[in-house]
Amino acid sequence: MQRKHLFYFFFLAVSITFIARLFYIQVLKEEYKLSALNNALRVEKVYPGRGLIYDRNQKLLVGNQSAYDLMVIPAQVKEMDTLGFCRLLHLELDDFRKRLRKAKIYSWRKASIFVKQVSREDFAYIQEQLHNFPGFYPQKRILRDYMTIAGANVLGFIGETNERFIQANPTYELGDLIGKTGIEKSYEDILKGKIGVNYRLKDVHNRVMGPYEGGAFDTLPQPGLDIQSTIDIDLQHYGEMLMKGKRGSVVAIEPSTGEILALVSSPSYNPNLMVGRQRSLNYNRLYRDSINLPLFDRGLLAEYPPGSPFKVINALIGLQEGTLTPETRFTCHHGFHYGRLHVACHCGTGSPIALRKGISKSCNNYFCRVFKGIIEKYPSAQEGMDVWSNHVKSFNIGRYLNNDLPTGRKGLAPTADYYDNAFGYTGWKAVSTISLGIGQGELLLTPIQMANMTAAIANRGYYYTPHIVKAIGGKDIEDPNFTEPKYTTIDSIHFPIVIEGMFDVFENGTARGSRLESITMCGKTGTAENPHGQDHSIFVAFAPKDDPKIAISIIVENGYWGSRWAAPIASLMIERYINGEISREALEQRMLDGDLSDQYAQQLAEKYGESLADSIANATE
Repeated sequence: MQRKHLFYFFFLAVSITFIARLFYIQVLKEEYKLSALNNALRVEKVYPGRGLIYDRNQKLLVGNQSAYDLMVIPAQVKEMDTLGFCRLLHLELDDFRKRLRKAKIYSWRKASIFVKQVSREDFAYIQEQLHNFPGFYPQKRILRDYMTIAGANVLGFIGETNERFIQANPTYELGDLIGKTGIEKSYEDILKGKIGVNYRLKDVHNRVMGPYEGGAFDTLPQPGLDIQSTIDIDLQHYGEMLMKGKRGSVVAIEPSTGEILALVSSPSYNPNLMVGRQRSLNYNRLYRDSINLPLFDRGLLAEYPPGSPFKVINALIGLQEGTLTPETRFTCHHGFHYGRLHVACHCGTGSPIALRKGISKSCNNYFCRVFKGIIEKYPSAQEGMDVWSNHVKSFNIGRYLNNDLPTGRKGLAPTADYYDNAFGYTGWKAVSTISLGIGQGELLLTPIQMANMTAAIANRGYYYTPHIVKAIGGKDIEDPNFTEPKYTTIDSIHFPIVIEGMFDVFENGTARGSRLESITMCGKTGTAENPHGQDHSIFVAFAPKDDPKIAISIIVENGYWGSRWAAPIASLMIERYINGEISREALEQRMLDGDLSDQYAQQLAEKYGESLADSIANATE
């Protein structure tokens, strides 16, 4: 009997459990209730306003505007006037079939975008007739609205998710918009907000009759947080104007914070091209431009031998290692000579010069000897090279910057292992790598690394990781990666003599033509050898000398030498930022009018031949 009672008790317990569960699912659990009413309800996403983006002075750079996507649920598409539908939306019949097929592949019952980003004006006409086409409905969409034509590479753009992204990020669905480049990509999680949902009752004609249960189950969207960038948009725009007709970059940093003031990549594009129904067409045109590369951020991704600006780093390493003093003198006989090895120099000094003058006159012989002394201090070239490389890397050269930008490269600071692999363990010595003494050879830096290197010199031995965002949601960033200084391996006592040499570059050295009476500027010209054409014009600078507000690097590809293009552009950018106006109108006009298109066309012709070069150039216009 006990076994029989136990069976009845077990059966009763299971029955009560099932009944309770069914009651919970059918009465209490709203999710299943809504699912059961799916045929009578339309679930509409409510996209939040994406966070706004401002510049450092609170000027609005990126806002929002409304548009509409035409959505389709394939399972609900019935017999209809297909040709009339195509006329309404200006679609070809084959295009209609292709879009519907794509929607079915994605999901038979889930909504997906059929026609995207319909303007408010066009939508007003389309909406009146949509009830004739079951399975189709509009969904309000928030698009970006750019208040500036500058800074496209900094701000970035948004675009649709793809299936690969959705698989890795299941909270997104096909057709959702995400940041693809720039700040939009780096701070996607901050800017995107949270999508809301509306449940709407519909009739047999697929027309919305009103909110379900008075909107009791609707959820409100949560807008994204606003971002204040570090960019000075006026300085950014000015830099892009100065670089028009030239290829290269301008990177400006505030040394005391690491905040990026300007990040110019030239040629660039108008960010408004990435908004609206023509976005895909515009993107493909920019993407296919393999000559000008407008989508390639030269400030972050291009790698160059730094040339003469790197001489100041070798000077600092020599001072730290004790192989060089401020009074160490070398005589230049038209370059560095070692056996049959000759590194030419055009400093024109002819008599023994000390470090300060070696910097201001950019003497190749001087810095080849400085580098040779550093390597030969140690028992082997391998040991000396690794010591040198570690000092270089302390300026964050040859390493990723670990900043808040979505892309970048680490450059190259060669080590002993690098040359062991290249030459064999016993096959090289200091003079085998002597070109490193003047910033050439295997050494590679990105423009932002050059600007960061210059900021470290301006700060007398430390830097803050360069970053593009100043505040989020009205609160200053507190990430220690950006707020705590990083120290180089060079003691602060070694920087003053190098800074005086950089000051002399403007006073009586290679950049004296770009000197400005009202601002004490320190800089270093460079001419980086380019095996594929005319040399690159390079310049780094900071100002004022004793209270630096800006550190800058300029690279003008195929710009001949540093003082021709890069130094004048740097001095104009500094003057504009510090003084707020330009006093040297003739110099400014010369830089604005400067156009190297003929030089680029000639380089293209030499590489491909004139007829093929013309075809390539025409294809990118």
